[in-house]
Amino acid sequence: MAGPDNVKSGFLATRFGDIRGVLFDIDDTLVDLEYAMTTALREVSEHLLPGLDQAGWERFGRIFTHETTHYYDRYLAGELTFNDQRLLRGRAALGHFGVDLAEGEEAHQWLTAYGRVQPAYVKAFDDVVPLLDFLDDAAIPYGAVSNNVHDYQRAKLDSAGLERVTRLVGTDTVGVAKPEPAIYLEGVRLLGTAPADTLFVGDNRLLDAEGATAAGLLGVWLNRTGEPAPGFEGYAAGSLAELLEIRTP
Repeated sequence: MAGPDNVKSGFLATRFGDIRGVLFDIDDTLVDLEYAMTTALREVSEHLLPGLDQAGWERFGRIFTHETTHYYDRYLAGELTFNDQRLLRGRAALGHFGVDLAEGEEAHQWLTAYGRVQPAYVKAFDDVVPLLDFLDDAAIPYGAVSNNVHDYQRAKLDSAGLERVTRLVGTDTVGVAKPEPAIYLEGVRLLGTAPADTLFVGDNRLLDAEGATAAGLLGVWLNRTGEPAPGFEGYAAGSLAELLEIRTP
């Protein structure tokens, strides 16, 4: 278990190596965005899918959050606006159930409703605050690097009660997205550490663990669901508590 003996002269001795700072992804790493999205999606779409059972709503959420991510990639590439990609994902998910979300007022109302209610469901995972408390006590600096714009993610962190995460890098901060090395290295610069002794933790194996490692950091895949990863040879953890082997209440 990590404890006072692990903190020596400003660094932590961990199973991943000696670290002087920690950077986190945000969505589905610090905050449970999938829960927020799927709950909000059901609230604003029930009138379009009356009678859909729980299994159907789970499938609807998976389609929106996972199976149409190419729209988000196009947003990151500058081909779509944020609202464009959100609407296209919604239309694709509804389309799987035979519902055509018409252009114009109907689409506008759905998009506006989703944008209004989704932030209320954003919450931090239970293991986040205990880990941040531990890092604060150990005087280890931390921050976040996200594949979304700074101000949007700043508001998300604040609404989830994570105002203490003050160092934040978004895609508009340096003009690139993960896995470009510059976005991770900007986070390192904000921490005042070196890449080789900075831990980067995120739920996306490619963008977080492998991308950060390629940029010279200690990339760790936060694999909360125990997803199989054939061929993955990097570091992984099942929870943030496991990350530094600390106990949470």
